[in-house]
Amino acid sequence: MRAAGLGALADLGFRGLDNDLLAPVIVTGYAASRTHKLAAGQKETNRVLAVGRAPVEHGFAHLKNWRTLTRLRTDPARATQLLRALLVLTNIEINR
Repeated sequence: MRAAGLGALADLGFRGLDNDLLAPVIVTGYAASRTHKLAAGQKETNRVLAVGRAPVEHGFAHLKNWRTLTRLRTDPARATQLLRALLVLTNIEINR
């Protein structure tokens, strides 16, 4: 992703995957523990990341309703076009 100039917002399961502190490619939130409470700025960072990730997570959840995707065997470019079309159809249906 770094070579392509891309980045990603990820959940806490991906912490430690990208160790470049100055220019991270994978941005994760902050984790709290019993002994380490989050500061207000860290909580706000987590909230902003969640807002950015929510539409993507909802899109994946809606795509799981399309059973034809379980049998999809095609090249990634064609699959991307199909997924985009399904998301449009799904969003039209949801907005009704």
